Amino acid sequence: MVHLSRFIPKAQSLLQGFSVLTVSSLKHLIKVIGSMELHQKCRNTTYGSDGKISRVPVPDDKVKWEQHWEDYCPPNYTAPGVKGKPWADKEIGEDGFCPKWNSLDCENKVDRRSLMGNYEVVDGYPLNPIGRTGLRGRGILGKWGPNHAADPVVTRWKRNSSNDVIKHEDSGKPILQFVSIRRKDNGQWAFPGGMVDPGEVVSQTLKREFLEETMNSLEMTPELKSKVESHIQEFFSTGEDVYRGYVDDPRNTDNAWMETVAKNFHDEDGSFVGTLSLNAGDDAVGVSWIDVSSQLHLYASHSMMLKSVAAKLNAHW
Repeated sequence: MVHLSRFIPKAQSLLQGFSVLTVSSLKHLIKVIGSMELHQKCRNTTYGSDGKISRVPVPDDKVKWEQHWEDYCPPNYTAPGVKGKPWADKEIGEDGFCPKWNSLDCENKVDRRSLMGNYEVVDGYPLNPIGRTGLRGRGILGKWGPNHAADPVVTRWKRNSSNDVIKHEDSGKPILQFVSIRRKDNGQWAFPGGMVDPGEVVSQTLKREFLEETMNSLEMTPELKSKVESHIQEFFSTGEDVYRGYVDDPRNTDNAWMETVAKNFHDEDGSFVGTLSLNAGDDAVGVSWIDVSSQLHLYASHSMMLKSVAAKLNAHW
């Protein structure tokens, strides 16, 4: 759902361009506002953590590809650290690289289907389904087109020393907590998610990423890892979908973008993951149970997804 209140000032400025608000112009305005909702963090001024790559500024009314922009000529950038890696695509046009767009590319072991439906391919390059980002190429992403990830949203109720659920003094609703990791690459708090590995199904990715980033399973002994996996196996079989689709991620470009499947795993009485010791590992430098609220500033589209979870569980936001 698009929350119009966030975009009233911009919508008002866009409306000034219409002398008469026809059905056609209203449809265009709705599309523009939708792009603004999903296309903010990937229109940042600079690309990457070092700030050396600059995006072409893309105004709200020029995000959609169908809006003509003759002078649009963004820089083409694929990070040197991506090229030649075994987990990354080759360059388009390179000998032997024939990606099967909008399909399960068995030859390259990549799922190139988008959760947003079929995307356009122009001059051999897939186009971001939401629109322009001000940068061509793959950036720091490994795959052309959709890069699939999975995000486990693991929650529990905040409780006092008597094990009673704590309610927020203003809303009167119970306070929800979620497991959050601090990302190593940018220091932002986020869900403990990650890329779906070749041949892996989403349910496997969700559990693997949670264990690696919040419990440092990569450093566990085989015996301890097996014990922990057995403890949470049932818990991770009961998740509910929160979101499936495009992610407003600062790594996105015109030709490569992030998509995710986010699932909520709620520990109602705190007897499953609520009893486990958290220990940051892999791509995380910190991990914690964090109170859910509208004041949080999380990585990519994670705040939007967390709000959906809070609404579903009738928790404070």
